[in-house]
Amino acid sequence: MSPLIIFVVTVAAFAISMWFTRRFCSPNSIVFILDHPNDRSLHDRPVPRGGGLAILIAIIACGTTVALFHPDRDLAVIAVGVFIVAVVSFLDDRYSIPPLYRLVAHVCAAALILYGGFSLQKMEIAEASWHWSYVTGAGFSALFIVWMINLYNFMDGMDGFSGGMAVSGFGTFAAMGWMAGHEMFFVISLIIAAASAGFLVFNFPPARIFMGDAGSSTLGFLAAVLSLWGARDGVFPFWAAVLVFSPFIMDATVTLIRRLMRREKIWQAHKTHCYQRLVQAGWGHRKTVLLEYGIMLGCGITALWGMRATAGSQLALLSGWVFFYLIFFFWATRLAVQRT
Repeated sequence: MSPLIIFVVTVAAFAISMWFTRRFCSPNSIVFILDHPNDRSLHDRPVPRGGGLAILIAIIACGTTVALFHPDRDLAVIAVGVFIVAVVSFLDDRYSIPPLYRLVAHVCAAALILYGGFSLQKMEIAEASWHWSYVTGAGFSALFIVWMINLYNFMDGMDGFSGGMAVSGFGTFAAMGWMAGHEMFFVISLIIAAASAGFLVFNFPPARIFMGDAGSSTLGFLAAVLSLWGARDGVFPFWAAVLVFSPFIMDATVTLIRRLMRREKIWQAHKTHCYQRLVQAGWGHRKTVLLEYGIMLGCGITALWGMRATAGSQLALLSGWVFFYLIFFFWATRLAVQRT
């Protein structure tokens, strides 16, 4: 693919996303929806949401341009999955769709991706390799997709957070694709990162607009699918993709386990995520999100380095991050308790 085309679609993704995000901030926009504070919210005033649609428009426009020059079956499968998740999420933004209906749509999108050949068949960490049957790999892949869709939505609760994770995560994926010589994976990851950066201009604290479910759920879907795509094509080992998005994966998963252990109703709104505790402890949106950006950057850099490290170094790297998250969650919880 021509470097000029790659440059043009990347700049276009950023510009289109930024232009539409600015338009969607206006009350005159046809997709203007006010997000009123609730039990889960960290903001104290109504803020428009739906900015994630700008990211989707940019990704679709630039992704279609790439597909015209280089038709690819994988892109067609991913595009249909994105359409399913985006539509049901936008309807939820607009009309509050029952959770069961959303879950059915998410499962359908996951099934489509599995049918398209994105199922994970093996897991490699250091020099150890676990090969799975098709049924086991498909089951894990489907669960991973559905969980990523929902956890990304759960984590979209602080100014600049989800947009920053997308820029960092997909930006790292682009670097991995370039290092592996996988041109299509590189370009698509770069487009998603650039589109997210255009939205982040208006979402960085204090946010002028929120992403909404249409943006957060679709980005979670794309994070899962590109993780499976990269692992399938040998761009990176699957653990590297999990590490890249671990700031979201770890926080959402640990919080879910905690709530289950306390026998709480996990479908109800809450403020017990690590990032929420830090904001409540007095750190505020900007200071907290900058700290999270540092963690995201650290995860990306160590994942890039770890892919080519020795087996012992990979195990030490992953063990170090697990230890870090344990300390980080304990510290954030204690800080919030002291504040109250």
